[in-house]
Amino acid sequence: MGEHEPDDGKKTAKTAKRATGKKAPEKTAGTAGKKAAAAGRKAAAKKAPAKKAAGKVPVKKAAPPRKVAVAPKKATAAVAGASPAKTVAPEPPGGESRTALVRRARRIDRELAEVYPYAHPELDFENPFQLLVATVLSAQTTDLRVNQTTPALFAKYPTPEDLAAAVPEEVEEILRPTGFFRAKTKSVMGLSKALAEEFGGEVPGRLEDLVKLPGVGRKTAFVVLGNAFGRPGITVDTHFQRLVRRWKWTAETDPDKIEAAVGSLFPKSDWTMLSHHVIFHGRRICHARKPACGACPIAPLCPAYGEGETDPEKAKKLLKYEKGGFPGQRLKPPQSYLDAGGKPAPPLAAG
Repeated sequence: MGEHEPDDGKKTAKTAKRATGKKAPEKTAGTAGKKAAAAGRKAAAKKAPAKKAAGKVPVKKAAPPRKVAVAPKKATAAVAGASPAKTVAPEPPGGESRTALVRRARRIDRELAEVYPYAHPELDFENPFQLLVATVLSAQTTDLRVNQTTPALFAKYPTPEDLAAAVPEEVEEILRPTGFFRAKTKSVMGLSKALAEEFGGEVPGRLEDLVKLPGVGRKTAFVVLGNAFGRPGITVDTHFQRLVRRWKWTAETDPDKIEAAVGSLFPKSDWTMLSHHVIFHGRRICHARKPACGACPIAPLCPAYGEGETDPEKAKKLLKYEKGGFPGQRLKPPQSYLDAGGKPAPPLAAG
């Protein structure tokens, strides 16, 4: 019954009455029709809001784009003695080809060579033995503190034989300002004994011999080879590790793997000065916690630009040593450093 309209339902009811003589269920038919109509209206009412909702789908507001620091095309910082970097448009490091990486890495080193033409090892020394001992002592302390300590040490023990025969407690007292003085005393006395007994009191000029000495690893060995013997080597210290990863020269974290990865980007003849350039930059501008990005002469080449202070004036206040007008780390720096405006470090008593 529900399939018929209400008017047809009444006609059917009259016909049924004449045929049977009984009263047809008009009320029932009418009620069914009304129910069918109401159901239709409800269905239409349900569809209408759906169409309306479909026409006005709420749009989620997009989050505002993150502000990305863009390196200036040219260095804007007034860094003393620094030549401005040339305009470059480096490719994104993520999609950088091997050739592009080599070119960018070498470009950075050339720029740093212009900024730090006086780069040098920041440990005072007069011979290979002094450099070897000073480098071992520089672990877990600053070069400045080592430079303030070694004059007294070498005045009392000028040769490996002298230091090997010293009274440990007396050496410890001299080395106390460098920290970990007991372990360092053991190392420098041990390597001095090895030099006296196995190498005739001379520092060997081979990597495989140096790394056998107490307290001497590859980093120390390359410092000595590169600066006392003129044999190329990469010094992977904490500054070098930090910067080469910031520059995306390598993602390695192991010092030996970093050495191999970075060494493959440069001619071997460049390794020693490359190390000095990178370490100088890490100590003066590209600091661990607050890199002075706004005062960085290689900002256009750096994929990490913006990690630190980008405002030139604020960044300038973060510069250290000669770039900030402060004394350096060596008590007896090379003349080229002094000519560039560098200042000697004060002795221990004055510190």
